[in-house]
Parts: sequence; structure tokens; C-alpha cells
Amino acid sequence: MSGLIRPMGGEVSLWMDASPEEVWALVSDVTRIGEFSPETFEAQWTRGSTGPEVGASFKGHVKRNGVGPTYWTPCQVTACVPGEVFEFAVGSDAMTVNNWGYRLQAQNGGTLVTEYFRLEPALYLRAYWFVMGFLRGRTNEKGMRTTLERMKAVVEG
Repeated sequence: MSGLIRPMGGEVSLWMDASPEEVWALVSDVTRIGEFSPETFEAQWTRGSTGPEVGASFKGHVKRNGVGPTYWTPCQVTACVPGEVFEFAVGSDAMTVNNWGYRLQAQNGGTLVTEYFRLEPALYLRAYWFVMGFLRGRTNEKGMRTTLERMKAVVEG
């Protein structure tokens, strides 16, 4: 891969002294994201959804970069395997902008938790990533690290 081409996403991993099932219960409860994320300060299930399952809908209340603008964003669960993975698409029914998720792997009596994001390969998003990818990627990685550290404090507390 060329040094000029950056992957349109990123990930951060952190080991937690908790079982994959304990961590999964936390990452898949979108109503708790406000406790952990520096950007998404609340979320709620929508469209009749009441919990994590593929196809479930929710919306997240985001304060971009922790300072604004503030907006609601629709999301839909795209992968949901207890103890292993929780992933959701961000965007409208007609268009996904990006995907966020958590992969869980039992390791050393605890769980290696990886939070990740990836943008969709649409042309306008590739252009955005080419121009702003380094900055946005760095912001997202810092935010993911903060989120995981806050989750770790809860599951280990």
C-alpha cells in the first residue's frame, strides 16, 4: 500500500480484566454510550427496537469533536454475536456513512477489546478522507482509547 493511501478507518485495542460476556453486555447497551464516549453523549433505541440484535435501530446524540455541532444520527445494528462482536452502521436507510464496532477476544483470563471504525468507500467519503483523514482518524483513535479506558474502569470496578 502506498504511503499516500491511508485506510479509511482505524482501531484501538485494550485488554480488560472481565469476561467477553461482561464486556459485550456493556458495549451492546447503546443507552450507556454517554458514560464512555467523548463525542456521543446519549443514545436510544428507535423504531420499536429494545435491545441489541441485527437490524435493530437506535439514534446517537453526537457533539462533534466534543465541542459541536450537536446532532442526532441514525444507526442500525449490522453484527451482533454475544461475547464476540457488536457493530452498527451510521447513516440513513438510503446511505451508510461509516461503521463502528467492537470485537472481543478471550485472552489471558480477560478480554482483548477492539473498537474500530471504517468509512464506506463512496467517492465523496474517499475525497473527505484524503483531505481530512489524518486529523479525523487521530481524533477517532483518541476517542476510542478514551471510550475503552472508561469501559475498562466500569467492568473492572
